[in-house]
Amino acid sequence: MAYSDSIVLSLEGITKRFGKLVANDALDLQLRRGEILALLGENGAGKTTLMNILFGHYVQDEGIVRAADAQGTLQVLPPGSPGAALDAGIGMVHQHFALAENLSGLDNIRLGTEGLFAFGGKAAARKKVGQIIAESGLEVDLDRPVAALTVGEKQRVEILKALYRNVRVLILDEPTAVLTPQESEGLFTVLRRLAANGLGVIFISHKLGEVLSVSHRILVLRGGRKAGELVTADADRRAIADLMVGKAVAEVARTPATPGQTLLEFADVHLRQGSARQSLRGVSFALRAGEIVGLAGVSGNGQGGIAALISGLAIPDSGKVLLNNKPITTADPRALVAAGVARMPEDRQHDGVVGTMSVADNIAIEEVRGAAFSRMGLLDRKAMESRATSAIAAYDIRCPGPDAEARLLSGGNVQKLILARVLERTPQIILANQPTRGLDVGAQAEVHYRIIAARDRGAAVLVISEDLDELFALADRFLVVHAGEVSDAGPSDLLDRGAVGLLMAGQAA
Repeated sequence: MAYSDSIVLSLEGITKRFGKLVANDALDLQLRRGEILALLGENGAGKTTLMNILFGHYVQDEGIVRAADAQGTLQVLPPGSPGAALDAGIGMVHQHFALAENLSGLDNIRLGTEGLFAFGGKAAARKKVGQIIAESGLEVDLDRPVAALTVGEKQRVEILKALYRNVRVLILDEPTAVLTPQESEGLFTVLRRLAANGLGVIFISHKLGEVLSVSHRILVLRGGRKAGELVTADADRRAIADLMVGKAVAEVARTPATPGQTLLEFADVHLRQGSARQSLRGVSFALRAGEIVGLAGVSGNGQGGIAALISGLAIPDSGKVLLNNKPITTADPRALVAAGVARMPEDRQHDGVVGTMSVADNIAIEEVRGAAFSRMGLLDRKAMESRATSAIAAYDIRCPGPDAEARLLSGGNVQKLILARVLERTPQIILANQPTRGLDVGAQAEVHYRIIAARDRGAAVLVISEDLDELFALADRFLVVHAGEVSDAGPSDLLDRGAVGLLMAGQAA
C-alpha cells in the first residue's frame, strides 16, 4: 500500500527523565498521511512514555511535538495538554480500555464531546457514528451496555470514540493484546481501510507477525533511544527481534515431556457463580507433574472460572477439584499457596500487584506470614529486600530498586515481577494465565524458558492463552474450552491450528 509524503505528525528531540532514569533520549519520529507506522521495542524501551508525551499525559523535558492542522500545516503542540492533542486531531486507544461499562457504546463515544442529554444530540451522533462504521467496518451494537460487549467489541468502541472526534492520527497501544486471532485480523482490515482513507496510524505491538502484516514502516526503540528504522517490505522477524534486543534472540526448545502423577484434577465440575463468562459445565481434566497443558479458547468461554477454581477464589457448585487426591472444599487462596499452588493472573495490574507497594513487598506478599519473611510476628525487611534484589537481577526487572513502587513499572516488568514471585517458591502447580501478553520477544523467550524449566523440575503447569503460537511453543497437551465445556484435544505434536480452531468454535475437529 502506498502512502502520502504529507507529514501529519513530527516529534523532534524528545527527552523525558524520571529521576535518574532517561525514558526517552532525544527521540525523533515522523508520521505521514495514510501510513501505518509500527513502534517496537523491549518493555521499558520508552514507547508508551513517548506516546504519553505526544498525547499530553506527560510533559517532555526537551523537544517539540508538531501536528498538522486541517490544512496540513504543522503546528507546535503545547506540552502537557491532552485537550490540545485532541483538538489537533490526535486520538489514542490504550491497552487498558477507558470505558464507562454501565453506559451504551453510543453514549461512551459521545462522552466528553457533548452533553449526553443535549436535545437532538443523540440522533445526530448516531447518524455520524453510522457513517464512520460504514466507512471503517467497525461493526458494533451501539445500544448495548459496554459491560455486555466482548473485548473485541470494546476495542471497536474505543476506536470509534477517536474517529468520532475527526482524528488525523490514531495511536494504538498493544491493540491485539486482548484479542483473539480472528478479532486481530478484523482489526487489521479496519486499519488498512482507515489508512487508505488518509488516517496516520501508530501501531505499538510486540507481535512481529502482526507488524509485518499490517505496517508500512517500523521504528525500533531500545533503552529510550532509536535503535533503527526499517521498511516493512524489506524486514523479517529475525532482523526486527535482534534490533529490539540488541543481540540475537535464542529460540526456546521444548523437549518431550515425561508426565508423572496427577497433582490437580477437575472431576465433572459445574460452576454457575460469578459472571456467565466464568460458568463451567461438566469439566473434567487432570494436571500431571512434569507436563505443560495448554488451554485454548476464545475469550469468555469459561477460562475465568477454571482460573478462579485453581486460584482458590471459588469452589464448584457440583463436582470436585482435587489437589493431591484431596477435594478443595473452601475458597481459600492462602491455603492453596501454602499447598504449593502458584498463579500468574490474567490481569497483572489489577490482580497481580499492589501498585502503591514496593517491588520487595509485592514479591514477598504471598509469603509474609511464612518463616522466609517473618520473625516472631514481625516482617524481616532485610530478607525481603535480599529476595527482591536477587529477583531483579535474575529476572531482569527494570526498576530503580527494591523500594520502587510497582505502579511505576512497565507492564512487561510487572509480569517479570509476578514470574519471579511465582517461580522462586518452586511450586508444585503453576497457573500461567496469559503469561506473555504484551511482552516483547526477548521477555517472551525468557518466560517460556522458565515455564519449561519449571516443568522439567516436576511442576504441573496449566497455560491459559489466546495466542495459539504461544500454546504450540509451550504445551505438551491441549485442552480447548468452548461455552463452559472442555475437550481434550490431545498431544500438541499431533495437532495443527486448524484442528484447534474448529474446537474453539465448538465444532468437531
